Amino acid sequence: MKINPYENPDKLPFIIAEIGINHNGDVEIAKQLIDMAKECGADAVKFQKRTIDIVYSKEFLDSPRQSPWGTTQRHQKEGLEFGKKQYDEIDRYCKEKGIYWFASAWDEKSQEFLRQYDLPFNKIASAMIVHKDLIEMVAEEGKHTFISTGMSNFGQIDRVVNIFQKKGCPFTIMHCVSVYPCPDEWCNIQMVKTLKKRYKCPIGYSGHEAGVLPSILAVALGAVAIERHITLDRSMYGSDQSASLEKRGLELVVRDTRRVKQILGTGEKVIIPEEEKVAYKLRYFREDDFQWGME
Repeated sequence: MKINPYENPDKLPFIIAEIGINHNGDVEIAKQLIDMAKECGADAVKFQKRTIDIVYSKEFLDSPRQSPWGTTQRHQKEGLEFGKKQYDEIDRYCKEKGIYWFASAWDEKSQEFLRQYDLPFNKIASAMIVHKDLIEMVAEEGKHTFISTGMSNFGQIDRVVNIFQKKGCPFTIMHCVSVYPCPDEWCNIQMVKTLKKRYKCPIGYSGHEAGVLPSILAVALGAVAIERHITLDRSMYGSDQSASLEKRGLELVVRDTRRVKQILGTGEKVIIPEEEKVAYKLRYFREDDFQWGME
């Protein structure tokens, strides 16, 4: 399945509700988050897929970590990872609810796994922007791909853009600052304009701040896609929860980012009919105009 996320210009920005690992390994929580995204008006939900023994070293996985699933990093990582049974249910449920879903693969085996669902989009996570083999594999699929650029310099972004252009694969570059949560003063939303000027392609914003204003400003500067992590409750267990939006936050992002174009207007100076009525009431002297500088 290949879909243009911008085929309806009247419904921009394209809004991605990032569930990621905020489901805490529970499909029922994932469904609640899907419901939340749909109810708020998001276009898609996104997950993350990893092959644990490829993405992480044995030394790291054997190291200690207290979590709801056990006492090692392996216990924690495996507890958060969905397999085929869970993704089959997610695929069914999203189709039932009428919302797109896709996922960012963190290794080639995970990308192969995701192919069975014929998803509409791909995602390159910021951490994977230096993974050349994975990037080429994704670009070969030809699906519109959202490329996050956190922790990346222009040289690294240039290389990824070059691969996608050579493969003829459509893409959106997502400005991103990989801090969880990210303070407003670090969001650097002006990068939306910088990226648009440099790459002359669709630009989006993937935010990790607690509020909604940076997303709105990103759209005002030209972003056509917004990705925000979502959660049922920021106090839930998990490294991404505090950098996520609860339902009211997502509602505001969807509502206000889609009002930006209307509010900005055309930039042309016009007197609308409603103003003419006000002028008739307030300009009581009824002069057509002042004759400035005339003798």
